[in-house]
Amino acid sequence: MSLQNNAMSSTHLDLKGLKCPLPALKLAKALKALPPGSVIDVACTDPMAAIDIPNLLRETGDILREKTVADGVMVFTVEKAG
Repeated sequence: MSLQNNAMSSTHLDLKGLKCPLPALKLAKALKALPPGSVIDVACTDPMAAIDIPNLLRETGDILREKTVADGVMVFTVEKAG
């Protein structure tokens, strides 16, 4: 797992290779550490993340801004709710 911040206050979480339920659990932990309004990009390769991450966000109230898929990697752009 790799967690990186850049100058635009966006966080990148590399969860490629992790299997269910780890991507959702690691995202939940990362979201708890972020202030409201923060944006986090999460890269996953586990197909179950397409179900688990939206379900997690419904529970937490955080916002899925975008989901993209390229070369077997799903990237979820999530905004921490205020």
